[in-house]
Amino acid sequence: MPPAAPKPEILAAFESAKGFMPVREGLALHAAAAEAGRLGLPLLEVGTYCGRSAILLADAAREAGVTAITVDHHRGSEEQQPGWEYHDESTVDPEVGRMDTLPTFRRTLHKAGLEDHVVAIVGRSPQVAAFWATPLALVFIDGGHTDEHATADYEGWAPHIAEGGLLVIHDVFPDPADEFTGQAPYRIYLRALASGAFTEASATDSLRVLRRVGAGV
Repeated sequence: MPPAAPKPEILAAFESAKGFMPVREGLALHAAAAEAGRLGLPLLEVGTYCGRSAILLADAAREAGVTAITVDHHRGSEEQQPGWEYHDESTVDPEVGRMDTLPTFRRTLHKAGLEDHVVAIVGRSPQVAAFWATPLALVFIDGGHTDEHATADYEGWAPHIAEGGLLVIHDVFPDPADEFTGQAPYRIYLRALASGAFTEASATDSLRVLRRVGAGV
């Protein structure tokens, strides 16, 4: 049986939330999360921003009776800093002069009625991954788009995906002419396939879903 699509109110909350993920990719993410949730293990997102995609993960987690976990330092990735195309002045904390998307993220989950289904970890992905020990049904990588950050996210989190679980990577652009923040996500996608530990399950625009089938990440 294919996973159920999000209810209209969840989709409306997703569409109204601050963020960049298109609806088609969001629906594909929700379907992957709903499928992975059947393993009875947590779903984890790297790169939360203001919670747009977290709504879909949390809804799938609620339906599966598991927990959605988000990992983000909430200071914004490279392309979201002042002077860059994706900077949003409304996310800057005027007291410290730096981005802080955590308050917006919390409001996003509250409005969607999903706070009780998410554990938010505020910290840098490699630091959190270094002490992580719980198997995961799904890892969604949507953090920094430099090779350094994307590689660290892959190396830190892919080994924790249970067999049969899913690795989801956003902003995979095989053609350099199509990318907008660099091809680091595409390179970790190729690395995952080359490892033999993952096979491709689906592709929706720039969203790739890979299934873990063996060791050797």
